[in-house]
Amino acid sequence: MKIRLIKAVAFTLLTGVFFSCEDLTKVNINPNGVQPEVVNPNLVMPTVLTEMSKAYVNLGYQDIAGVVQHTQKDAWSSGHNDYDWGGNQSWSGYYDILRNNDLLYSRSVALNWEFQQGVALVNKAFMFGLITDLWGDAPYTNALKGETGGTDNILPAYDSQEVIYTGILADLEKANTLLSKQKSEYSNIVDNVDVIYSGDPTKWRKLANSLALRYYMRISAKKPDVAKAGIEKIAKNPANYPVILANSDDATMGFPGTSDGTSWPANAVYDVSGSNYRRIKMANTLVDYLQGVKDPRLGIWAAKVEIPLVVDATLPAKTDKIIDGKRYLSPDVVGNTKVDTDQEYVGLPTAFSQLPSAYNMNPTPGQTSFNPHVSFLAPMYKNASGALLRARLVSAAEVNFILAEAALKGYAVGDAKTFYENGVKASLTTWGVGSTSTTYLANPGVAFAGTVKQVMEQKWIASWTAATEAWFDFRRTGFPELKAGPVAKRQAIPVRFYYMQDELRINSKNTAAALDKLEVTNFSQADGKNSAWSKPWVIQGTGKPY
Repeated sequence: MKIRLIKAVAFTLLTGVFFSCEDLTKVNINPNGVQPEVVNPNLVMPTVLTEMSKAYVNLGYQDIAGVVQHTQKDAWSSGHNDYDWGGNQSWSGYYDILRNNDLLYSRSVALNWEFQQGVALVNKAFMFGLITDLWGDAPYTNALKGETGGTDNILPAYDSQEVIYTGILADLEKANTLLSKQKSEYSNIVDNVDVIYSGDPTKWRKLANSLALRYYMRISAKKPDVAKAGIEKIAKNPANYPVILANSDDATMGFPGTSDGTSWPANAVYDVSGSNYRRIKMANTLVDYLQGVKDPRLGIWAAKVEIPLVVDATLPAKTDKIIDGKRYLSPDVVGNTKVDTDQEYVGLPTAFSQLPSAYNMNPTPGQTSFNPHVSFLAPMYKNASGALLRARLVSAAEVNFILAEAALKGYAVGDAKTFYENGVKASLTTWGVGSTSTTYLANPGVAFAGTVKQVMEQKWIASWTAATEAWFDFRRTGFPELKAGPVAKRQAIPVRFYYMQDELRINSKNTAAALDKLEVTNFSQADGKNSAWSKPWVIQGTGKPY
């Protein structure tokens, strides 16, 4: 036993001496990984851009599309239709993207790669803008510093929305300068790692300034002088502040469709049952509006009902039969139930956690997602990829509508009618129906009427699959005049996400300070300050949207 013990001690000492000669920073290097201090920024860029784009389209195509009543779900619908979120939304994925983007930026600074620096600043503005737009106050100044240690970095304080928006606009101004050179003047641009603009600095510069327009307009009710000066500075100096005004400059990302993670969300290729696709239906709010103005985009986004309904008072009692692809019903079968008998497009009503059994006379109770009397989304949304299936970060339509609104508010930016009509044309062109522009713009309700309400309604339509912007516009302006459905969690549209439970438990002091600055409304009710109906700084005191 003594001999064994001596041998063990000797072995321990020898191995200790051996390893003490090694630099532990070298010993702990993963030979199969890329070290942050030597990483090539071009290797980080595609991860940042793809994850950022996916995060944005997942909001705008799914639950936020329910909030702004582009779509509704007919099963597993409480979050989508009824805003029953319960504090389950998390910003951790957004901060993961920002951490990778911070590496992209810091390495680009170290290497003096100005193009990559500019791109990283645009990404930073976009992601922090999304976080503060969704939640309100959030970690910003001390965010992304956890690895440096210290309580202030591990449990960061929340910056005010005012501070965050100010920082966003400063970063975009810096990006505008960094991206102001010709492509030939930059080094180390790799086109195919830039999944949005293929290494084109001029287009990135336009995106930076277009985002600045977005955020100046976002704060226009709270800081009107700052917003007016900022928007006018950009609009009046196109040589120094170019923006996205043509579809060819839209900031979008396509999907290769090679796996579920690289495909259009809720596709029916990797979800072999197709249940995610089937659950998302057109909302009657959007369908009715598009039908009212004879909008050609409806036929691009929605499928016609498989079996239209016909309620005929001349039919004998208890008639319920399908003839030549139409279902004929006598009035007694329908009773007092509202039935949509449109022969082409039918949307689901807003915020029904469970559809009334007779709504649209679904022939198979409990199988609402197979309802042949309601419009599914167009078949292209079953696909994993496609020419129209793109994450749309900023579009020419949005920018033109921002400038139209600015002009109507008296900002010196140009002619409101021209911007409005250009916004409509840009959206129609995006969806392949640009040839209808002249006719469509002459339709009652579409022909320019010179109101912010009309501009916001067309902007709401144009934000299809990018519904977060429609939500933030509604919150800021009250347009379009959306109403909550009968079984929504509150009888008003929410204005923010709840702070999540992890933050409330772990970073409780700083979260509590942020909660104290929210404005409780009549709809906050039992939620208290941490409510989706409590107003963040950006709309406090504005009287909007309620």
